[in-house]
Amino acid sequence: MTTTESWKTLKDQVTLPVIVAPMFLISNPKMVVKSCELGMIGSFPTLNARTADILDEWFGTIKQELQALKDAHPDKKIAPWAVNFIAHRAHNKRYEEDLELIRKHQPPIVITSLGDPSPVAKIVHEYGGFVFSDVIDVKFAKKAIEKGSDGLILVAGGAGGHGGTYHPFAFVHEVKEFWDGPIILSGSISRGEDILAANAVGADFAYMGTRFLAAEESMAQNEYKEMVASSTVKDIFYTPAFSGVHANYLIPSIQNAGLDLKQLPQNGKLSDPDIKAWRDIWSAGHGVGSVKKIQSLTEIYEELKGQYEAAKAKIK
Repeated sequence: MTTTESWKTLKDQVTLPVIVAPMFLISNPKMVVKSCELGMIGSFPTLNARTADILDEWFGTIKQELQALKDAHPDKKIAPWAVNFIAHRAHNKRYEEDLELIRKHQPPIVITSLGDPSPVAKIVHEYGGFVFSDVIDVKFAKKAIEKGSDGLILVAGGAGGHGGTYHPFAFVHEVKEFWDGPIILSGSISRGEDILAANAVGADFAYMGTRFLAAEESMAQNEYKEMVASSTVKDIFYTPAFSGVHANYLIPSIQNAGLDLKQLPQNGKLSDPDIKAWRDIWSAGHGVGSVKKIQSLTEIYEELKGQYEAAKAKIK
């Protein structure tokens, strides 16, 4: 099977062109399996499993439960799953261990962040999987392609976590000038009509994280989920203060940590070792206003699917 045929087969396995983004300290096997069961690509970061042994168990659980669903429902579309791998050794102390577990369990999609994706691509391509790479600008997009990535995740302005600054549509147009392979678009996508807009501009999938932060199945603390459900775009602050790289965070979580926005460093990282990104300072993207309450993944999917189909009907 050619790469093009494999990509078409993968796309045909979903009922909604969405990748539920891998969220640090949030995503877990339960979210992955349920997302895939609903027809969205589920994913999680390898480092959400605290040890390599736990990651081995998570991989096995996901594979076993998805196979059981396929066996029980042979006519139902069960989406493929993905794992996020930090491809920079300095930022991933389990680089070799996790990469070997990827070789062992063969996830259909591996999403790389930071670093060189080529060692990952070598392994994943051996078993016929896909490598998608996070990129925040055109320079990194070209590098990812050169290093063997099969698809590009364009992390545009308004994305939760380490979001870029490009407008989503402009970013897609720029990349389309030199790339005709798979494109996944991230940044302020939180409703079904946003997914359709991403498709219309040339993206194959929407990459959505913020919309799923308050899912009942997520590992987020209840206080975090409630903060997401009560926040709007005005509650998002873009700063490098907590990780050394610009990212979008919830202002109420910053204030709850006793910090003054005006006193945060404009360049570089906050020197307080007791305050950590993701654990103490919570992230969300510009689409946070679309999250109104804590819901199950099924309820979120049904809302998104309904909005997506309604938007399609309007333009026919």
